[in-house]
Formats: sequence, structure tokens, C-alpha cells
Amino acid sequence: MRRPGVLLLAAVPVIATGVYFVLPSDSADAPVTPPAATAQSRADAKDRAEKEREADDELIADLPAGLAAEAKKELAQRLVSSAENSTTEWRTAYGTIEDPGEGDGYTAGIIGFCTGTHDLLTLVERYTEDHPDNALATYLPALREVDGTDSHEGLDPGFTAAWRAEAEVPAFREAQEEERDRVYFEPAVRLAKLDGLGTLGQFVYYDAMVFHGPDTDAEGFYGLREQALREAETPGQGGSEKAFLKTFLDVRRAAMEAKRPGIDASRIDTAQRRFLQAGNLDLATPLVWEMYGDTYKVP
Repeated sequence: MRRPGVLLLAAVPVIATGVYFVLPSDSADAPVTPPAATAQSRADAKDRAEKEREADDELIADLPAGLAAEAKKELAQRLVSSAENSTTEWRTAYGTIEDPGEGDGYTAGIIGFCTGTHDLLTLVERYTEDHPDNALATYLPALREVDGTDSHEGLDPGFTAAWRAEAEVPAFREAQEEERDRVYFEPAVRLAKLDGLGTLGQFVYYDAMVFHGPDTDAEGFYGLREQALREAETPGQGGSEKAFLKTFLDVRRAAMEAKRPGIDASRIDTAQRRFLQAGNLDLATPLVWEMYGDTYKVP
């Protein structure tokens, strides 16, 4: 459910604190960086990033599985599905597809991949690399044209039927799950662990990543996290886990309300905030929550 027009960071889940760009100077006397030096600087930066990632991986390897544990991951999908598809039976949603009129075109599949927000296009492109004869491949030119818009041009009338048909294919179901994990679940859980957050905090990040998209603008997940960091410290920085999560949820809710005044924020107010207020930082079951007026339970 990535939002358009900003940088997608799914493949780079750890965010650098500062990024510097060398721009041309207006002064004719300004020194010009030799191409070789520029290339070496980029190589050095890449090497540093790889070493930092390796160090982070070592740190994460020693931590509890948290939301990545099989049972907790299943629970996370059920929680998200209650918000995205009004059911905890998330495996029933592979073939769902509709345009809810929110400006992102068709929304489809288990995590709400959108024709207007790049993630559905990426899913179909990656799937087509391994399965070139799939029913969606013929729509790739149209998907590229409508990416970033809510247009259906070139997709109607057959795309929705093709999606539902392909969703019956086990390989496409697996592709949806893999893309969900690659773009949303794994980056969210990884960063939450680096921030010192437990299982609930990892889910809070994951749900925010799904809804707001893995983007760096003020409305994207990484932008919201930066806003929260200006107001509270993460446990990894020595702060209170409950205080940081409260701040993050407050920031996120404000962003939702600013974008869509009057939005139903059940996924925060009567789910995640309820778990936090109960002190359930491990996201232990049984769980009871409300979503859009309906009550859900996991024993």
C-alpha cells in the first residue's frame, strides 16, 4: 500500500541519519570533484553501509524472534487483515480486488497492493519473471502507465477477472506473501528490533508500514518514525518503550486525520492502543479488539 511520489525503501530497511548530495556550484571557480574520486566515495559509502548492516544483522540474530516467530507472524496477519479486509481469515483475500475510491486505483490481495502506488506493479513484474505466461502479464504495459495514478485505463474490463483467476494459482499466492514480507513485514520488524521494541512494537511498525507505505515523506512510515523520534526516545536510545509507542501512535493518528478528516482509526484506537494500555508488549494471546465496530478475538 505504498503511497506514490516518494522514495521506496523496502530494500533498505535501516535509515541513515544523514544523506549528503553534491550539487553543481553557481561559481565558475568552484572545484570540480574528479569522477574517480566520486566513484571512490560511493564505493566507500557502500562499504560502510554493508559493514553497518552486518553489525545490525549480528545484533538482531541474538534477539528473540518476536513478531517473526511463526505463531506471532500469523497473529500479525490476522490483525492486519481485520483492518484491511474485515476478517481475520487473511488467506481468503488473495483474490480480492476493488477500487475503494481513495485515489490509489485498484487495491488487491492480502496486503492491499495498489495499481496506483507501485507495489502491485512490482509484484506482477517479479512474478512474471518466473511465470511469464501468467494471466496478468499482458497488463504490465497498462500497469506501468497508470502507476502513480488512480486510472483504470488499459486495465478495464478484464484486469479484475484476471487477478481473481491468477489468485487461484498457488505460485501467485506465494508471490503475494513473499512481496508482503520483502516490502513490509521484514523491514518493519528489523527496524523495530534495532529500535529496541518488543513484539507489540514490531507489530505497530508493521501495521504502519502497510497503511502509510515505506516512504520517507511526512505521511510515510519512515517520516512518521522521524517525527516520533523528535518527541521521544526509543528503548534502544534509553527511552521508555510504552512512552515511545504512545508517541508513535499519536503521531500516526494525527497523520491519518490530517490526510482524511474523520477517518475511522480503529486499527489504532481500539486495537494497538488497547494492547499498549494493557501493558501487553509481548502481544500475548488471548487478544480482543474492535475494528470498525466489529469485535474480533484470538484465543
